[in-house]
Amino acid sequence: MRETKVAAVKKHKSLAKGLIAGLIAGLAATAAKALAERIFPPHTHGELEPQELAVECVAGDTLTPVAKARLSEGLRWGLGASAGAAYGAVAEFYPEATARHGASFGLALEALSHEAALPALGLAVEPEEQTAREHGSEITSYVVYGVTAELVRRLVRRWL
Repeated sequence: MRETKVAAVKKHKSLAKGLIAGLIAGLAATAAKALAERIFPPHTHGELEPQELAVECVAGDTLTPVAKARLSEGLRWGLGASAGAAYGAVAEFYPEATARHGASFGLALEALSHEAALPALGLAVEPEEQTAREHGSEITSYVVYGVTAELVRRLVRRWL
């Protein structure tokens, strides 16, 4: 009886494919994060979201409320897509970045944004000023973002 050996198909690394897969994943993850925030709202006292504060700081009274809302949503989706694209590029060449099915990416993104950059820019309160529930909701939404980004990135990258 003869044995036939099948050679393993080796995936060729491609920055462009990693960026595209990550961009698509970032958009899907942004939608999932928005849904998670509806279930577990991170701001319970009517505070503005960081992107809304950024638009308010830049635009002030020069825009209508509808224009501010659109710009804020555009900023949310743009940042989500950009973070996903960066993640896709890194994951393409450094697979360890996908640890824990993307949850590590979500936690790292939360730490960089909500615990460091946003408070320093005055766009979010310091983590110590949040209630445990608010902080937990923030972390949950970012884990949902990371896991969704990894799932979609992996599927899209296989397709590409």
